[in-house]
Amino acid sequence: MAREITYAEAIKEAMCEEMRRDENVYFIGEDIGLYCGAFGVSKGMVQEFGEDRVIDAPISETAQMGVAIGSAITGMRPIIELMFSDFMAVCYDQIINQAAKMHYMFGGKVNVPLVLRLPAGGGTGAAAQHSQSLENMYCHVPGLKVVAPCTPYDAKGMLKTAVRDNNPVVFVESKLLYRKAKGEVPEEEYTIPFGVADVKREGTDLVIITYSRCVQMALEVAEKLAKEGKSIEVLDLRSLVPLDTEAIIKSVKKCKKVVVLHEAVEFGGFGGEIVSTITGSDAFFYLDAPIKRVGSMACPMPFNPNLEREALPNVNRIEAAVREIL
Repeated sequence: MAREITYAEAIKEAMCEEMRRDENVYFIGEDIGLYCGAFGVSKGMVQEFGEDRVIDAPISETAQMGVAIGSAITGMRPIIELMFSDFMAVCYDQIINQAAKMHYMFGGKVNVPLVLRLPAGGGTGAAAQHSQSLENMYCHVPGLKVVAPCTPYDAKGMLKTAVRDNNPVVFVESKLLYRKAKGEVPEEEYTIPFGVADVKREGTDLVIITYSRCVQMALEVAEKLAKEGKSIEVLDLRSLVPLDTEAIIKSVKKCKKVVVLHEAVEFGGFGGEIVSTITGSDAFFYLDAPIKRVGSMACPMPFNPNLEREALPNVNRIEAAVREIL
């Protein structure tokens, strides 16, 4: 039986193992050294690798991103942690107009092997500028790969894959998973490929298609309804770009009823791409009911904890959507 570790520990293990394996891998971000990062993920890393490879950056996301891109195209493999995913807005031009496009614009002669780690999402009382889920903005940009694992096992395996990829990878990490998500992670070497979804729970009556921390809520709803004889499948996409369309179509054909779930704002969110994937395939003809989407409300994230809970997807809202279709 494999040992159990937290999501944060899995992230740290992946970074440390890759830095030991390849001297070109380094880690940069605000307060990631002695302070261990805003969420304590990098505890002990500066002591092992030194300040040349665990770099405490100034409070300038633009500078951090510029260093990461510049070093990546000259042979390094940076891992950059933005303290909050919301801060991507400060350096968005460098991400979408430089990192994502350089390989194409230089005719394949330049690679940009960097990993952008983004602590994302709400539920921590951090209010409107520190609680967003903006992964759909990255998914829209050709040249970027986007992944959002929900378990420690998936997080470690996919982060190792990300570090070894020659393309820029946006690695979305729900802040609430760092301490709350705990699971079995083998000590031996392993990686998980992108573009492969995972059925976290088999079912036949309805499928909830989701990713990141919403997987846990979907499983909670499925467990509750199982006591009433309802068989709910939970499909964890894990990888948004590339997207496992075959897994989506397979689950839809089997279950015939669908709820699409994510923490990002429902309007304009990645859920619309999932719905389009279904309706644009022959899976559409298997549907027995309209597809239902569940996401965050279209409002700035409230600071008040009661309002925040209502704005975010929650078990009650997910259960109501499932029951409506069933």
